[in-house]
Amino acid sequence: MGVDTERARTLHGLVEQQARRAPAAVAVRCGGRELTYGELDGRARRLAAVLAERGLAPGGRAAVALGRGTEVYVALLAVLKAGAAYVPLEPSAPDALLRHVLADAAPDVVVTEEVHRVRLVDASGAPLVCVDGVEPDGGGDPFEPPEVAPEDLACVFYTSGSTGPPNGALVEHRNLLAAYEGWREVYGLTAEDRILQTASLEFDVFTADWVRALCSGATLVVTPFNLTLDRTADLGALPALVAAERITVLELNVRTARRLTALLERTGGGLPGVRLLTVGAEKWYLDEQLGLQRLLGEHARVLNVYGLAEATVDSTYFDVRGAAAADGAERVSLVGRPFPGTRVYVLGPDGTPTGAGSAGEIAIAGPGLVRGYLDRPEETGRRFVRADFDPDGRVLLTGDIGRLRPDGVLEFVGRAANALGPVPQARKGSVVSRVAAAARVEGVLRAHPAVREAAVVEVDVRPGQRRLVGYAVTVPQGEGADGWSLSQYLTAELPAGQVPAAVVPVPELPRTRAGKLDRAALPLPAPPEHTAPRSAKAGGRARGKGGGKAGGGAGAENPTGCFAVLCVVIGAFFAWVTTDDFFPGSTDVSAVPSGYATVFEFLYLCENLAFGAGMAFLFSGLPVVLRQGRSFRLSLLTYLAVFWLLASWWPQDNLYRLTGATDWPRETALVLVFNVPLMLAAVVVVTFLLRKPRPGSKG
Repeated sequence: MGVDTERARTLHGLVEQQARRAPAAVAVRCGGRELTYGELDGRARRLAAVLAERGLAPGGRAAVALGRGTEVYVALLAVLKAGAAYVPLEPSAPDALLRHVLADAAPDVVVTEEVHRVRLVDASGAPLVCVDGVEPDGGGDPFEPPEVAPEDLACVFYTSGSTGPPNGALVEHRNLLAAYEGWREVYGLTAEDRILQTASLEFDVFTADWVRALCSGATLVVTPFNLTLDRTADLGALPALVAAERITVLELNVRTARRLTALLERTGGGLPGVRLLTVGAEKWYLDEQLGLQRLLGEHARVLNVYGLAEATVDSTYFDVRGAAAADGAERVSLVGRPFPGTRVYVLGPDGTPTGAGSAGEIAIAGPGLVRGYLDRPEETGRRFVRADFDPDGRVLLTGDIGRLRPDGVLEFVGRAANALGPVPQARKGSVVSRVAAAARVEGVLRAHPAVREAAVVEVDVRPGQRRLVGYAVTVPQGEGADGWSLSQYLTAELPAGQVPAAVVPVPELPRTRAGKLDRAALPLPAPPEHTAPRSAKAGGRARGKGGGKAGGGAGAENPTGCFAVLCVVIGAFFAWVTTDDFFPGSTDVSAVPSGYATVFEFLYLCENLAFGAGMAFLFSGLPVVLRQGRSFRLSLLTYLAVFWLLASWWPQDNLYRLTGATDWPRETALVLVFNVPLMLAAVVVVTFLLRKPRPGSKG
């Protein structure tokens, strides 16, 4: 390759070597725009000088918030050349995420473009540098890049935040260089490769893509569409783009890989020229990997990769070539063996490596482990722990459950809510067992011929009672695709204690921004006594009419919703007919002018309806509140607060209307009984909304 990797002590230094080796080679291409390695290096050097002038000092941080195109790579390299670390930030991210990252990272400067200026000025107090407003030729004295050491910070990855706001993982140059060496060896990267970039800037795989390409002297081809964030993007354009751009290497998340598999099966097409396709970010089953390998042919390698941002993206890989389709392939996910230099352990309840075949928490060690989390010493200490069994004495607790097979291949079992480090051993074993049980049920549910995709998670089916619930995306008009039939299938296939409380057919599984399963957005199942369709209770076989209802059968009605509506009607009717009995004369508008009387009559109607809604919430609202994942005490207080906020208006306003303006004892009693509790109830609801869900409630 002609590159002295021994002398490249930094990430940008390795790219600079490629620019000296082949300055005219195309480095980045997006649509009709290209940058050669010489142009990329020169533009990055000039922008680095501008950033230094604007206050970006060595050791500082710069947020980079640019859209898809070639300029984002100029900006990333410019930050590194300035001796600073970049914080990748998707400019189209939700406002709350933008503000959180900018406040937490506290960048010295924000690199963006004019179209995003107003939004980013509002979200951050840091000075902005718009790349489309910077003079292309620079000026002033020649810029001398500062000395950068391998242990200096290169970037800050903000994790997906599936269990709360994302944390900033501190990634050093040596972490990314070690990861690159593993990719180069396993993937066989060369300057002749054309690597497709499909990910969004904010995700760690975006950095992985450009590092793999630009450190190898290859061409990075950027898709004009965002397959991660744009759910409406036409996947049908991907094969044509791959062919037109002569792509040889690409990485997809699991959701996109599943869509690609369905597309290729439907069209009979392929991806000619692709020699390597890697899939990661979520659990990908062996039968899916085998299926995509079959569609692409033996000329391509289809790898299932596993890793975390805290271990510099990828830690293990599984090459499916040579693996035969065997019984149970739809029930296991194999993530294989570690990349060179990486070490992977499966830990038992005592925190030491367990034997082959036993499930435990996956721990990662090696040069890819990042420094820790930005300004989160407690979280850093909880996730990055001392380990006498590892040569470096330090491992990352992933919070993922896996098992090592007798042949040394790592099997991914499932995701626990948090790393299991600082909890009692008995609880560790319980968490591992529950995750493994959910994985077994999910595998069996996936094996049903009518199920395209499945998820099995723990939910609060009753106050204080958590049970497994299955969610299934079924094939259209699939035999036995309704919830009751799928439950009966699981009853026949599983031991009695492992059968889920319900199976809920859904049109599709909800996803986070990263394309992962959004457990908090899954619908709450109907109470167990309502899950079987009437025909099934009578002994007949139920036939679902479609997916998506949160109940046992796809065609089943929602009795909980009907009951709530009935409560509203009954409560409002009760308030209407008894107002004169409890509060005689309080609604008399005979002395009110007609134009104003109508307004007051409408007010009385709203009070009656609010009372009915409060009664409905009293009888059916607690499971819904518990489903949101806050503590039981806060959930119970919120449940009572919402009831009081709705139901108290009817008695309160009627009593106030019957109280004299100078009847101070009664006025005081009403304030203490109604007004003060209403304010306290509002505080409880706001606290509930601001409080983060319990770890595990979002998966």
